[in-house]
Amino acid sequence: MTQSFDISVSEPDSRRFGMPYVRAKNVTAAEIGQALEFCRRHQAAICVARCATGDFATVHALENAGFRVMDTLLYYRLRLGDAPIPEPRLALPIRMASAADSDAVGRLAAAAFADYFSHYHADPRLDRRKVDEVFVDWARRSCLDKTVADAVFVAVDGSELGAFATMRRNDDAEGEGVLFAVHPRCQQKGVYGDLMISGMHWCLEQGRQRMIVSTQVNNYAVQRAWVRLGFRLYASFYTLHKWF
Repeated sequence: MTQSFDISVSEPDSRRFGMPYVRAKNVTAAEIGQALEFCRRHQAAICVARCATGDFATVHALENAGFRVMDTLLYYRLRLGDAPIPEPRLALPIRMASAADSDAVGRLAAAAFADYFSHYHADPRLDRRKVDEVFVDWARRSCLDKTVADAVFVAVDGSELGAFATMRRNDDAEGEGVLFAVHPRCQQKGVYGDLMISGMHWCLEQGRQRMIVSTQVNNYAVQRAWVRLGFRLYASFYTLHKWF
C-alpha cells in the first residue's frame, strides 16, 4: 500500500453522484493547501481525504479547513510464507469469477451490504439511494475491469452465488483482499474464512510476500477472523469529507 500523497477526481463517484468528486489519499498538513487548490481547479463539490489517525496535526488542520471525520479504517497484514496457510472448511465450492458473473455479484453485494455503514453513509448530504449503489457498482466492476480488481472469487450456493471476494495486486510484494461479501443466508458457515484462505493462496501464487485487508473500526467480526488467520493490525486512517 503506497504511503505517498495522491489526489484525483474519482470518475465513478462523480458519475454516480452527479458532481465533481475528489479523493485525496495519505494527506499530511503540508499538502492540504495543494489539495484545496486541486479541488478549486477541478471545481470539486466534495473532497474525501484520508490521513493517518496518529497524525493529529493533520487531523486538526483538516478540521480547521472545513473537513469532518466520517469513518476510521483499520489495515491488517499477513506475511505470507512464515506459516502454513490453514486448510479451508469448504463450506461452499469456490471458483474464479468471470465477466458473466457480474450481475449476480452485484445482486449479492446489494443483499450483503444492505445494513453496512461506510463514510458514504455517514455523510447526510450524499443521496441515500445513490450511496446504496456504491458497493453494488464496485462489485460489478470488479468482475469487468482489471483496473478495479485483478481477481474475483465466488462461493457457489446451489444455483446462486453465496459470497465473493475481490483481490488486487498492489505492487510486486503486496496483494490485497479488497471487497468481501457473504449473503445473509450463507453467514456463520465458515464461507468468509474460506474466501480469505483462497485470497491468501492467490497472493502467494502471484509471488506476493504479504497480503493486506482493511475495514471499518467497528467491524469486529471480520477483524476476529483475520486475527485467527494470523493477520495483525498495522495502520489506521481517518476518512474526512469537505463540501465546497
